[in-house]
Amino acid sequence: MVSKEKIGIVVSNQMMKTAVVLVNTKISHPKYFKTIFRKTKYKAHDPENICQLGDIVKIRETKPLSKTKRWVIVDKITSQSPTSINKTENIKDPIKFNI
Repeated sequence: MVSKEKIGIVVSNQMMKTAVVLVNTKISHPKYFKTIFRKTKYKAHDPENICQLGDIVKIRETKPLSKTKRWVIVDKITSQSPTSINKTENIKDPIKFNI
């Protein structure tokens, strides 16, 4: 069975061994063919607490680890320094953030 993998940006790491990852998807409306941006937050298991705010990470679906946690962080693609990020709101904007 192939596991689902997604790439997203870390928007919160305040919980121990858990990071909240924002994943943006771009889809086309089936009837009107307009491009729609969707964003979803996933709670992902981060066993060593290596992720910082603004890091771009790859997550993979796994067995349920808790009530809301069903993803695990596989790879840290890039790091962002905390000084380069002024506000979290700039990260959450789907138009400005495209992977």
